[in-house]
Amino acid sequence: MKITILSRSASIPSTRRLVEAARARGHQVRVLNPGRVEMHLDGSTANLFYKRKRMPPCDVVIPRIAQSINTYGLAVVNQFGIRGVPLMNTAQGIAQSRNKMRSLQLLSANGIDTPATVMARDAGDLKAMVGLVGGVPVLVKLLQGQEKHGVMVCESLQSLEAALEAVLGLGHNLVVQQYVMNTGKDFRVLVVGGRAVAAVQRHPRVGRMSHTLIKGARLEGVELTEACRVTAERTARLVGLEVAAVDLLDVNGQPKVFEVNSSPALPDMEAATGIDLATPIIERAEALVAGAPGVEHQELGAGGAPVSVPGGKKGSARRKAARRSSGKVST
Repeated sequence: MKITILSRSASIPSTRRLVEAARARGHQVRVLNPGRVEMHLDGSTANLFYKRKRMPPCDVVIPRIAQSINTYGLAVVNQFGIRGVPLMNTAQGIAQSRNKMRSLQLLSANGIDTPATVMARDAGDLKAMVGLVGGVPVLVKLLQGQEKHGVMVCESLQSLEAALEAVLGLGHNLVVQQYVMNTGKDFRVLVVGGRAVAAVQRHPRVGRMSHTLIKGARLEGVELTEACRVTAERTARLVGLEVAAVDLLDVNGQPKVFEVNSSPALPDMEAATGIDLATPIIERAEALVAGAPGVEHQELGAGGAPVSVPGGKKGSARRKAARRSSGKVST
């Protein structure tokens, strides 16, 4: 099997682990910087080039798109999809996971509990709405910030006001979220192909309140409760991701999802759990190439009713048709 990994560098630890796992299973692997991929459309063909050379076909793509090239990188992922190549995370799923408010709206509308969250364009409005999320301390998050950045904890109304004015003044959209760390356990769950394969509990550094995997945070492998497992798996399916890290809080036995990540770091979780997490991703890629049903993305239809967007058998049939139709899609 020929696997393409879209990543800025083969030396990035998570990318390196995926390459190792793929080669251990006898696959050919190439790592392409999505920023160096060129695309061509003319109404009948969807061509891809890399460093100005026509790209040879591959069997499956594993996207690990950096936030810094999010828009361009997702166009590259989508171009592979147009060509009928199976994707371990579609452009739609990645984009949805990275828009924090949009993903929370989707989850909340489908019965997934989330921390109370407010969003507005004006600093004064947001400050006035703090009571709706339980008061300070609160989390302030950039709407499409990177995983390890764009999150701050404001412990007073004064610090909140200063933070809001500074961030909104730079033209960033943000959300203010209930801070429930003091009453809940913070978990990250890796979901692959709709199944939770590993989980860690995160312990921030002493004196630091954080929901992110910042340097110095201690990770501990854990066994999830059934409620947390079901919630994590359902969250990944709703957002439409084959590979996802679901961040949730267990508050007195009640899971609350606060974020979904489409390019989770693997080595730290592997070290904490003692589990090979790269191989399940490669195994899932093998299954997609073999025609196994993919994760179905759930959108809301009229009246808020969930509507499945094909990512499985119908998506597989669509890919096969694309490959057969040489006059429509260039391979």
